[in-house]
Amino acid sequence: MKLPDLPVRAVLPDVLAALDAHGTAVLVAPPGTGKTTLVPLALASDGGRVVVAEPRRLAARAAATRMAALLGEPVGETVGYAVRGDRKVSARTRVEVVTSGLLVRRVQGDPELPGVSTVLLDECHERHLDADLLLALLLDVRAGLRDDLRLLATSATVAAGRLASLLGNAPVVTAEARTYPISYSYLPPARGERVEACVARAVRTALSSGEGDVLAFLPGAGEIARTSNLLRLSDVDVLPLHGRLSAAHQDDALRPRDRRRVVLATAVAESSLTVPGVRAVVDSGLARVPRVDHRRGLPGLATVRVSAAVATQRSGRAGREGPGRAYRCWAENEQSLLPAYPEPEIRTAELARLALELACWSTPDGSGLAWWDPPGEGALAAGRALLETLGATSGGVVTARGRRMAELGLHPRLARALLDGAAEVGARNAAEVVALLDAGGTLTDVEAELRRLRSATDAPSRRWKQDARRLESLLTDRKSVKASFTGENAGKEAFTADPALVVALAHPERLAKRRPGGAPVYLMAGGTAAELPPGSGLDAEWLAVAEATRDPGRVHGTIRLAAAADERLAVRAGSVSEVDEVTWDGDVVARRVRKLGAIVLSERPLKDANVHDALVAGLRAEGLGLLRWRPDTTRLRERLAFLHEVLGPPWPAVDDAALLSDVDRWLDLSGARRKADLAAIDAGTALKALLPWPEAAKLDDLAPDRLEVPSGSHIRVDYRGDRPVLAVKLQETFGWTETPTLAGVPVVLHLLSPAGRPAAITADLAGFWTTGYPAVRADLRGRYPKHPWPEDPATAAPTRHTRRRG
Repeated sequence: MKLPDLPVRAVLPDVLAALDAHGTAVLVAPPGTGKTTLVPLALASDGGRVVVAEPRRLAARAAATRMAALLGEPVGETVGYAVRGDRKVSARTRVEVVTSGLLVRRVQGDPELPGVSTVLLDECHERHLDADLLLALLLDVRAGLRDDLRLLATSATVAAGRLASLLGNAPVVTAEARTYPISYSYLPPARGERVEACVARAVRTALSSGEGDVLAFLPGAGEIARTSNLLRLSDVDVLPLHGRLSAAHQDDALRPRDRRRVVLATAVAESSLTVPGVRAVVDSGLARVPRVDHRRGLPGLATVRVSAAVATQRSGRAGREGPGRAYRCWAENEQSLLPAYPEPEIRTAELARLALELACWSTPDGSGLAWWDPPGEGALAAGRALLETLGATSGGVVTARGRRMAELGLHPRLARALLDGAAEVGARNAAEVVALLDAGGTLTDVEAELRRLRSATDAPSRRWKQDARRLESLLTDRKSVKASFTGENAGKEAFTADPALVVALAHPERLAKRRPGGAPVYLMAGGTAAELPPGSGLDAEWLAVAEATRDPGRVHGTIRLAAAADERLAVRAGSVSEVDEVTWDGDVVARRVRKLGAIVLSERPLKDANVHDALVAGLRAEGLGLLRWRPDTTRLRERLAFLHEVLGPPWPAVDDAALLSDVDRWLDLSGARRKADLAAIDAGTALKALLPWPEAAKLDDLAPDRLEVPSGSHIRVDYRGDRPVLAVKLQETFGWTETPTLAGVPVVLHLLSPAGRPAAITADLAGFWTTGYPAVRADLRGRYPKHPWPEDPATAAPTRHTRRRG
């Protein structure tokens, strides 16, 4: 067999030698060098069976087809492939190309991979979640079971140091691509211009500026379809290329033509595929990446800016066959703002499927594996919690049902719905609903959407029908569809073909009951409120919600896809609990409640409940004013607060926060059952329990309730402010030469006129007699002539009574 003269041929001996010597190696080779096609054939000629793991189904099929063509054979002979729902292999197959996710399942089924001599992990730089997991599992296999298993990792970027380290300081072999110069043009979108219009404009510029085909990168199938509608060209073929197309349409886009063509592709064409004839690349600068899809409660995709590395790979497609041109749909000054490399999926994706695979591998937290980047603790913990809810694990250990769910290759939610739903409504009905949940719908009513899909003949409905058939075929083992979820009516009654049950099995926390009132607002079992949009066609007390959104600033979420249900179904599919609730809602409320998550199904009063915590909650909600506070109790609290502020411990803090933080230390609630009982509790008696002994014996000395003044009167001290205040008539203080102090703090004297109005305020009495009193005397003696106004108050006799001047 004569291999094509591609750049990787020059380093094939080095790759084989590295694997022979070390068992592992890293091959760095840009797209178009032949690493995906020539290297597997060379490895197979070296003996043994080779498995090539590709990140995408389209790339797996294309690689196998290309290698088979090089050998002059049909696919399925020496070279075969296996992807979800499609496999072409035979007993003669020496090279099998599979998706990373499918190979994960094979390793889980038989970790020794009998008969396999080499695994080639292609396009590792793309950092797909399945690929990262596969690498970790294969390293574990090699360390414990198959030290003879050879691992070759390929990457299109030179940042391969961490990868080589994971592979045991594996040698790195580099293949240099033969490339031609590329000229760059930046064509940012105009104000308000959509990405599709910008890309279409750039494509027309590329077609008019040179020869050859044009490869345009867009984030998804929807943008490709809209761009295609804008490019109605009579002399150029416009072809879509993405993973949702049929195999025939994908092959058609990759096949050279007599006429010029424009290939509108997603990220599948970045590095895994060769698109011949391309001399110009148009890059939207956008990509779809995995993120948590909160609307569907499943892994989803988000549109983000590409990294600089991805932008370089995309533009490099233009320089494979001659000088090329790259048109970038962003401003040139934005190029330096792009992140260097793509964010690994393991850092951003929903990790329930990963958690299930790790549980099947008997390392639920993944701690026993060597990771390129370890999974995030929070996301992995959330995934593990979901597995427990779905019965896939018990105490972190995978159950038999969990293993069956993993074998289906679906998200655990959908696997649960398919398995348990098939037992209740039949395999075909369950498969149809799960296929809808996986793809998403256009109508709000699940039943209406299913009727539409069954009768329609457009591309989305054809894909749905194909997916439904495939899912149904996964249930050929009738033992696997035995009902295995539990509920209070489990096993008592069978359900007809009700799609709501299947939806509820996937999303039990989204079972929803309509709230009383006119608006169609529903409370979901998970605690979120959502409303039906106008024209939904749904009018039921209960719903099984499949999709819901929550827009910023809106009080309620919006239900996007749901099926009508009833309480019987909700109880069957959800998790019903009966709990005793003792709470404070303006008073003590004690009831026994039967609930479906946050939804109350029924309730009845609860007698002889422990109401202590509810009473404390009431005090914290409404304040200590619920207790009985006599005036002397309030003053005691103020005196204690003063001593705590001035002297500190052991004098206790008695503000609301301090008292409420440790209620049981000072307040006996044992005899109280309701709000009215709190009003009968004497706060003074309770407060005295906080007095520190023996220091409390000095309370009246340090912070007396009343203070004796020179006239013999005992005046109440006001402790409500920052410093103690004594409001006393000025005449009663004659002869007082020093300001009194309490606990070392000077008292603030409010010196009153004979009418009881403030005449002066001072904390320096001696200074006041000298500097302040003359002015006060001059002002008041005329108005109050019957009262004494001596010239020297420091030596005058104090008095509480009027005294005529003689």
